[in-house]
Amino acid sequence: MAAPYKIFNLVAAVIFAVFSYLQWNDLDPAIYDNPSIADAATWAIFYALIAILFISVLLRRLPRWVLVLAAVCCLIQMGRTAPGLWDNMTGNDAFNMTQASMAADDPRVEKSREFFGALIALLGVGVVVFQNTHFTGPKDSPPIS
Repeated sequence: MAAPYKIFNLVAAVIFAVFSYLQWNDLDPAIYDNPSIADAATWAIFYALIAILFISVLLRRLPRWVLVLAAVCCLIQMGRTAPGLWDNMTGNDAFNMTQASMAADDPRVEKSREFFGALIALLGVGVVVFQNTHFTGPKDSPPIS
């Protein structure tokens, strides 16, 4: 794999690791109504998985099932948050993604952000799939399990 791709992967892995770390702010009751440890942990693990994929594809060819599982995780997260995005786009209140303080007083805002985070992660999985197909060993070699 060429150096620019390696640098891209390292930067992407750091970004997703930061996303993972930032999910723990979802536990702050000053920001979120009824904070959920399970929800924060799910998102933290989800983003950590994407970070690990960006590093792993640098080291070896990944099994197809890992990439399919990662894509399915992204689609599940998008499905979980799509109703909030839909309500944000079509509801009675004006579409809002930021609010003045970035606090999640409006659940539509948080769900919209989460939807787009999962979409970005899905795009990341797509990049890893491309790299796994084109840059990791000969096409005849089996992936390392």
